[in-house]
Amino acid sequence: MRNRILEISESPCRLRVERKQLVVDQERERDGLFPVTVPLEDIAAVVVAHPQVSYTQAVLSELAERGAAFITCNRNRVPVGILLPLDGHSVQTERFHRQLQLKQPQKKRIWQQIVKSKIEMQARLLKEVHGDGCGLPPLIPLVRSGDTTNVEARAARRYWAELFGKDFRRDVDADNQNRFLNYGYAVLRAAAARAVTAAGLHPSLGVHHHNKYNAWCLADDVMEPFRPVVDRVVVELMKSDGPSAEMDQSIRARLIGCLLHRIFIHDQQRTVLDALNIMSASLADAMSRSEAELSLPQEFARAA
Repeated sequence: MRNRILEISESPCRLRVERKQLVVDQERERDGLFPVTVPLEDIAAVVVAHPQVSYTQAVLSELAERGAAFITCNRNRVPVGILLPLDGHSVQTERFHRQLQLKQPQKKRIWQQIVKSKIEMQARLLKEVHGDGCGLPPLIPLVRSGDTTNVEARAARRYWAELFGKDFRRDVDADNQNRFLNYGYAVLRAAAARAVTAAGLHPSLGVHHHNKYNAWCLADDVMEPFRPVVDRVVVELMKSDGPSAEMDQSIRARLIGCLLHRIFIHDQQRTVLDALNIMSASLADAMSRSEAELSLPQEFARAA
């Protein structure tokens, strides 16, 4: 089962492959190299955040062949690049054609389902924090095909104010809890890209997102209803560490760890990683049937 997420951020090291194991040769001042091994089959993603990490070609090719994502970070240790498998599914070409031929009414129906699920998950989180959905549940039936009346934005205004206070603004450049949201969303985006690729879909051919400069439009569509999973971790971080806390290894580990939190999807309790795969597979199916329903997150399974 691919459920291991490795973050390499605290010390220089070398990555290599040996006997179907990823070997992490960590440098220690006293002991020299200290190897740690992880079965390649267990790895869902490798996040490289330390600037002094080297790796062999075999590391990248073996991870790609097994469907794992390799994520590289910038000097601020925020994910900026993703390596994904080129051949994600046995009928990948057929599914690419379906994406290209997808009609606008189908796209709008799919987006309607995604927005409803996102608002439902936001309401679930607000209920967990405040005891009620703070006015979000009545908005869900108002979401039309394509969300032409932009109910998503109306819900977001209420949601952020209730979650972090009336003065909070979602600003990617702000030096507060937005830093934690940015990091968590970047990791979630990488996991969504991995899931849509595994389902034989092209991550740049979006249903709603369509910026020509964005190579991850479909991943951005898929991750939308899962964003509250990251928000939930950030709420806990605000309680324990506060908005000015340093983005250290422990905080990054908690944000990455949200991918292994459990939620309900399709009336089953699954990890977020599994749920992304389930949703992506249902999305591929929906593209071939005009009335197909997506499998979408329903609620949190238990406290993080």
